[in-house]
Amino acid sequence: MIRLLSVVGARPNFMKIAPIVEALKNEELKTRPAIEHCLVHSGQHYDELLSGNFFTDLDLPKPDVNLEVGSGSQAVQTAEIMKRIEPVLLEYKPRMVLVVGDVNSTLAAALTSVKLGIPVAHIEAGLRTFDMGMPEEINRKLTDAVSDLLFVTEQSGVDNLKREGVPAEKIFLVGNVMIDCLLRHREVAAKSPILDRLAMRQNGSGCRPYGVLTLHRPSNVDDPKTLEGILSAVSDLADELPVFFPIHPRTAKNIERFGLQRYLANESAKGGAGIVPLDPLGYLDFLSLNDRARLVLTDSGGVQEETTVLGVPCLTLRENTERPATVEHGSNQLVGVDSERILAAARSILENRARPFQRPPLWDGKTAPRIVAILLEYLQYDSRV
Repeated sequence: MIRLLSVVGARPNFMKIAPIVEALKNEELKTRPAIEHCLVHSGQHYDELLSGNFFTDLDLPKPDVNLEVGSGSQAVQTAEIMKRIEPVLLEYKPRMVLVVGDVNSTLAAALTSVKLGIPVAHIEAGLRTFDMGMPEEINRKLTDAVSDLLFVTEQSGVDNLKREGVPAEKIFLVGNVMIDCLLRHREVAAKSPILDRLAMRQNGSGCRPYGVLTLHRPSNVDDPKTLEGILSAVSDLADELPVFFPIHPRTAKNIERFGLQRYLANESAKGGAGIVPLDPLGYLDFLSLNDRARLVLTDSGGVQEETTVLGVPCLTLRENTERPATVEHGSNQLVGVDSERILAAARSILENRARPFQRPPLWDGKTAPRIVAILLEYLQYDSRV
């Protein structure tokens, strides 16, 4: 019996672990040693809209353990996760801990595990913005430094890890589990009623043109001048087509705190123009909304990847990206937070034919089986575990 323990804590983690959970149940594995898998939810995202409905949409089993850490500062949240996960690890005694992404739960679980002598596999390793002002960059670098297996989504991650001195035998370019999740659920998401609810359906299967906006990074939403600049630019764009804005609770709070509600349309504006605020959406509704969008504006790394595979033009409201493959191969452009730059790029997309794009190598929906095969080979033949 091989015991594995996976840790998730925020929305993007759920999309990344779901294909791994599915791959562990694959019939082909029955010729391998039996696997027992424990899924731990840190509770970093504890709101039902940010967490609970994702388990339903992704067919994820209910977590075996919920640490229920809730919100807090970077230090408080990381420390609380470490404190609460340690007894779980001591009781369960996994052969390996799987961590995904770059949130506080990722780093906290990795540090606690290695201090207990438990090997760690980092899924989505090697991504770098080279901006240490981003909490996610710190989480990525430290998690990679202590991990035994590093599963990488794109070639830039391999190059980054090698430059940092990581031995080549620890690094595996396997593709992107988030794309596994997208490709598996795209057909189901197409049946979502979200576009009907937003009055965007035309006769037949067509849709009226619309945009999508997401904002959640502290650098964009915690500074009133930056947040207003972004909303001002998108508001001008939204005079030409509606822009739907599923609002993260942190962003909603700051819009109210900074007195920026004037940039948002009323709920009755659905089907019309303006920035139309929406509650956070479940995975299937959000995928459906993005799949038919004319363009997407975001500061999310995951959305950059998803739009690349969907073939939807994406404007990233940051000066850097840890996912350069989405720019080199895909439909993503970095535009920063300057209002004029955002507007110019958006209007260029609306006025011109879409530029050619392709999926990055190995973004084929088969990443999770590749990861599981490597994990099992490592656990069977490495004497340290």
